[in-house]
Amino acid sequence: MNPLELTGRARTHVVALPAAAATLHLHAAAPFANLQREARTAGFDLKAVSSFRDFDRQLKIWNSKFTGERTLLDAAGRPLEVAALSAPERVEAILQWSALPGASRHHWGTDVDLIDATAVGADYDVRLTAEEFAPGGPFERMTRWLEDHAARFGFFRPFRGVLSGVRAEPWHYSFAPLAEIARRALNVAVLRGALEQAPLLGKDSVMERIDELHARFVAAIDWP
Repeated sequence: MNPLELTGRARTHVVALPAAAATLHLHAAAPFANLQREARTAGFDLKAVSSFRDFDRQLKIWNSKFTGERTLLDAAGRPLEVAALSAPERVEAILQWSALPGASRHHWGTDVDLIDATAVGADYDVRLTAEEFAPGGPFERMTRWLEDHAARFGFFRPFRGVLSGVRAEPWHYSFAPLAEIARRALNVAVLRGALEQAPLLGKDSVMERIDELHARFVAAIDWP
């Protein structure tokens, strides 16, 4: 992937998959289809509620959290009062759950947020909270099945909240063969270049700490 693809400013590396309701990297499409097929035989309907996400979409998410238009959560998942936080505190809080524009793994087309469509009704409002995937939650069975089988198809969870700065996201799976190449290629210089001209709220706080933030929230992930 080139710098534009790595940072979500191009989509020349991804393809739309209507049957899977997802947009993925050209070389992640078949492995994901195989994972879906295997899951279907086990009684699950894996649905990607998020797949490829471009820079502008990530920027909108970031800015809406920075202003409080979108709910900002603390590390335990509790809502924060945005007005009471300084810019550096807002940046830190956002990064617990959402990537910087240009640094999202979803830019690569290798990562998906998964649910089991058979476990909930069509009108169910998916929130992607830990409770939904924990024991007693609607996606508990899918979570256990993916833990046992996803690796056979090249997928793993990069955010378990152990080594990663990002909090644990049991819904987030990544196609390792491509994602690891992209992770190593997305260095500080590439990320800085993507952000320099972007209308990013809190940009001063981000840019003065970009090396540290890259190390904690981009480079650091949880391997199986």
